[in-house]
Parts: sequence; C-alpha cells; structure tokens
Amino acid sequence: MSEAEITRMKQKTTSVSLGTLIGRELRNDKVEQRTIKYGQAALAKKGEDYFLIKPDCQRIPGNPLTSFSVFAIFDGHNGISAAIFAKENLLNNVLSAIPEGISREEWLQALRRALVAGFVKTDLEFQQKGETSGTTVTFVVIDGWTITVASVGDSRCILDTQGGVVSLLTVDHRLEENEEERLRVTASGGEVRRLNVFGCNEVGPLRCWPGGLCLSRSIGDTDVGEFIVPVPHVKQVKISNAGGRLIIASDGIWDALSSDSAAQSCRGLPAELAAKLVVKKALSSRGLKDDTTCLVVDIIPYDHPILPPTPRKKQNLLTSFLFGRRSQNARSNKLSAVGVVEELFEEGSAMLAERLGKDFPLDSSSGLFRCAVCQADMPASEGLCVNSGPFFSPASKPWEGPFLCATCRRKKDAMEGKRPSRPIITA
Repeated sequence: MSEAEITRMKQKTTSVSLGTLIGRELRNDKVEQRTIKYGQAALAKKGEDYFLIKPDCQRIPGNPLTSFSVFAIFDGHNGISAAIFAKENLLNNVLSAIPEGISREEWLQALRRALVAGFVKTDLEFQQKGETSGTTVTFVVIDGWTITVASVGDSRCILDTQGGVVSLLTVDHRLEENEEERLRVTASGGEVRRLNVFGCNEVGPLRCWPGGLCLSRSIGDTDVGEFIVPVPHVKQVKISNAGGRLIIASDGIWDALSSDSAAQSCRGLPAELAAKLVVKKALSSRGLKDDTTCLVVDIIPYDHPILPPTPRKKQNLLTSFLFGRRSQNARSNKLSAVGVVEELFEEGSAMLAERLGKDFPLDSSSGLFRCAVCQADMPASEGLCVNSGPFFSPASKPWEGPFLCATCRRKKDAMEGKRPSRPIITA
C-alpha cells in the first residue's frame, strides 16, 4: 500500500471526545429502561466448572447510560487451567477488539466480530503456556434488550420469553450430534470415530483423534489437533420490553434436562431460587455424574420486582402430538412472527476469513495496521491479509482486510488444515 493511501486513511480517522460520545448516547440512543436480576447455583463432581458474573460493565467508563452485563460459563476438562485462564482473560480480549469512539449500535455490530477475535486470541495465549487442559465457553453480553451469545463446546444458553416459547441461543459442538462439525474436522485432517476397546466393538460417543475429545470446538486442548477450533458460534437477538429469562448452564444440566423442562421448572420464581431449583431438578433426574453449574438471568422492566410469570399455553392432545417436537428453526420463526424476539445476527462458520470482516484497522498516530485477532500493531509490509492466496491467484485479494500478524496467520492456516501448528511456549 502506498504512502498516499495510508495518508488518506489517516485523515478519515478522527479522535472523539468523551463529551461527544455521551452526547451521542443521549441524542441517538433511547435509554432502555430495564434491570437485571440473576442467580447462581452449582454442585461439583470434578471441580472443573467456573463462571463469570459482571453485571455493571460500561462501554464508556463513567457513563451509566452505556452499561452492559456479562455472564459466562466455563466447563473445563482435563484440568482447570484453561477454564480459569478463559475466565480471567476472555472479556478483556473481546473488549480490546472493539474500536473506540463508536455509537451504541456500532458497538453492538462490532461486538459480533470482537467475540470471534477474543476467543481466538485467548486460545492462542493459553497455548503459549504449554498446558493441555481445555474448556467450553458460553459467553453472554446483555446491552439494553439486546442479547449476544458466543459459544464453543456443549454448554448451553436458552431464552424463555413472555411468549411462552423457549429458544436455544447456542449450538452444541458435540461430534455425536453435529454432522456439519464432523465433516469440517475430517476435511481438516482429523479422524472421527468411537473408542476402540481391544476385542470389542467401538463404544461410547464419537470422538476426534488424535486426542479423543468429544467436542469439535473449545479453548485450549493443545494436545489435540488444531481442527478443534476456538471460533465461536455467535447469535444476537433483541427481546421485547416485556423481558425474558436466560438459563446458562454446563452440560451437567443439559444431560439431565431438556431446554423446555429446565425453563418450565422455574417459571415465576426469582432468579436466585430458580437457579437452585434447576440444579436440584437435574440432580434428581440423573444424579451427580458431572459438574453442574447454572446461571439464571432475568431481564425485566425497570419497574417490576421480578419477571412476570409466563402464561401457560393451551394445547389440545392432537396439536401437542403433531407439534410438540418442533425444530429450532420453526421456533425461531414463530418467535419472530409474534414480535417477542427479533433475530439480529447468527453465524457459526469456523473460517476466520468469513468472520472478521474486511476493514482496515489503522493506527492514525503511527500508520501501522492492527492484527484483527491479537490487536498487535505491524507495518503494512508485514501484515498478511486473511484473503491473500498464491500470487496472481483469482482468489487472492491482498488489498482487502482484515490483516493478521504472522502468528495469527499460522493459527488460521492450522485450523483450516493447511499446515501443522505447534504452540510456542514462552517462559
């Protein structure tokens, strides 16, 4: 890129004062009056579940009109290191990937991409520690009536609204249940099969080899192939001002209870009591066979002490038989039709080129490009475009962003099966 082009891009980048930002919030963004009530409950079997509760974050420090909340579940496996590391670092990595000086609507749009960058950066940083544990993540951001959920693994987040219909905001990345992920793993060089026991048939759930992991996406797991990726499924919805309830839980809950059963078991109860009841119901159904952690988050009108009870829907026996097991797509369409939930965004591709956009993150003070994943600054001559390919290839578009540093480009290529990648361990 020529110096003239870089100069023009600098001229487009202007600093924005705090007063201007607050003025934008007051003029352009209606203050969405709602409050958050939450509860948490857990029973430990292995002690590998962790959770994060941050109800009072702010997009602009010192401005309460820009508040948002974060709730997350980290279900560790093969140790606790990855779950603890993700809990301590993921939020900061996500926020560092969101540009400063933008409006609320722009922030919510940028969040979708920042979640991808934050998950991948957290995975890269953990790999450098040289530890082999891994973790699922279900990460929820609530801003006004807008809910954004990013997830890898098989922890789950469901939404129970005043329409009386339960919708799933995550996708399970279990190889046993997700055919699309099985195809991706095998196309990237992994092998998917059950455990072989000497002298017997294959047993247990489908696993990815090498490593034997039942999941296709996670943070960590440095001893497993790079085809186990940290790229999250992201879904963003907006609920009506009647409010709604989120149930975020590890698989210790979902192996025992269906989404509908979990929601119905605690309707009409305060969030703190609801979380305890969901855990109790899961325990009575299956026993304590795994760590069991549940967060219940109520998003309610500001003048309501608790979420209003959801009215029971009347169904005759024939209707219940025909439509009692609807697909998730059918549920989403019905919710949108009645105006309870508006789906704003959903993307689950594991390809970074499809998830990071095509802008040019330029530091106006230095003329350096910024890596779209780790946010490291680099000269234009060193940045590698996600879309670049062989020289003169029709698919090669090196003038389009986003740009990756050499380390993040190696990570991207390894996840796509293009070359092996081993963690660089730092002291």
